[in-house]
Amino acid sequence: MTSPVLDALEARLQEALGDRVESIASARGELTIEVGRENLLDVCQVLRDGDGFRFEMLMDLCGVDYLDYGRAEWMTESATGSGFSRGVNRQQSNGSEPAADGRRFAVVYHLLSISLNRRLRLRTFAADSEPPMVDSVVGIWPSANWFEREAFDLFGILFVGHPDLRRLLTDYGFIGHPFRRDFPLIGNVEVRYDPEKGRVIYQPVSIEPRTLVARVIREDTRREPEAEQGETGGHG
Repeated sequence: MTSPVLDALEARLQEALGDRVESIASARGELTIEVGRENLLDVCQVLRDGDGFRFEMLMDLCGVDYLDYGRAEWMTESATGSGFSRGVNRQQSNGSEPAADGRRFAVVYHLLSISLNRRLRLRTFAADSEPPMVDSVVGIWPSANWFEREAFDLFGILFVGHPDLRRLLTDYGFIGHPFRRDFPLIGNVEVRYDPEKGRVIYQPVSIEPRTLVARVIREDTRREPEAEQGETGGHG
């Protein structure tokens, strides 16, 4: 079921942005548009200032890691020894192939038009490099400052032009980016207080990697037809 408001917004986006929009999708009452990173700042400026858009507020910005996206690793009817173990087996994780065409890391922007009471989701993919890079939108929406720092900290996405791109949630000595799909569940280092040195020190993790088996769907005998009939008959 389509919405006249969404249909009108989609038509307006196509008219104003043209081929700068790579795709438009409608789901759950919201539009999601995808643009190339080379057009990101121009598109964001139009979305904020353009007539019929007026997306004055950036509600949220988040990173996404599409490594192994769409691969069926976890079973639901029977157990597998390979599911969650990839989170602690770094060698196995690093052997995974990146997403197709270098489209591994994406940045998603959630926009709100206060004056028109509309929402829009915008997505762009970072440059295929290490670190992955996307232009900062702090100059368009100042609220992106902390959001971009968070995405940098957790995913390692570098926002070019950010005024103060530092880690936000992890410690200064933290190694790696914990929301990347190939980051081990046990981490890389652990922190402890050394009484001899009289200070906190960092050292390699001492936890032994272990294989975790994904949850499976089990038969629940409590709700078998015979049991339900017996319960019903008992109340007769």
